[in-house]
Amino acid sequence: MQQLIAARVRSQRACFLAGLPKSSWHYRPKPRQDSALTQRIRELALLHPRRGYRFIHALLVQEGQRINRKRVQRIWHQEALTITTRVARKIRTGATIPMKAEGPNHVWTYDFVFDQTLSGDVLKILTVTDEWTRQSLVLRVAASFTSEDVKDALQDIIRVRGAPTFIRSDNGPEFIARDLGIWLQGQNIGTRFIEPGKPWQNGFAESFHSRLREECLNLEVFYSVLHAQVVLESWRTFYNTGRPHSSLGYRTPDEWAREAGGRPAVPMCGQDTAHAAVIPATG
Repeated sequence: MQQLIAARVRSQRACFLAGLPKSSWHYRPKPRQDSALTQRIRELALLHPRRGYRFIHALLVQEGQRINRKRVQRIWHQEALTITTRVARKIRTGATIPMKAEGPNHVWTYDFVFDQTLSGDVLKILTVTDEWTRQSLVLRVAASFTSEDVKDALQDIIRVRGAPTFIRSDNGPEFIARDLGIWLQGQNIGTRFIEPGKPWQNGFAESFHSRLREECLNLEVFYSVLHAQVVLESWRTFYNTGRPHSSLGYRTPDEWAREAGGRPAVPMCGQDTAHAAVIPATG
């Protein structure tokens, strides 16, 4: 075609000789108008620095944008937003999780994660998670916890959600205390303790704590227990209602719970709106 143009052959004749439609002679490529989309992707990447383009694409879809994931991927690489991939740890052959959850409210897991305030005071955070729906049922912050405090937190959840069939934990003193064990038996809740030195048996809690630390604790500065409670509750609400979960097909835990017969998180009766739980489906 370039040789025909150089020979000053008429456009109609040149297209005929080259076997191209006449419209191609006048075609001029139009650049994509991606400036607004690129800006939004950068904003979301700044809010979620440890997440990849698939996660960002799911958030854009939640916002109502009809966009192909490959387009997000192209912009993601153009803007050099690719995150550093961590080297995966070797998985032990034959490692299994005892008593896998088979539905909502079948198995809960609870554990503690630690942080500190700006002044250096210790923050102890109780986490309770439904292993099937991946919903965070409570994040409660205090300087310290006793078995009575753990029981009170469970009672608040059970009051509006109902009791689980089993609850999984490590062998921490707050979880193996005699008074808590007696209370759990009275609620017909079975206990499953992981074996010492085998944290993968409580893999759901480990995974949740990893997300909590990456997406909240490492990014925030806490001034007090109350401040930490407010920030964590805000993140927990986002985690349940707005955060796409790759293992759930990039649906949120609340969306997955609804499909599994549960309901989204709601404020708990008689408690601060800082603590919330999930009401099970009835009938």
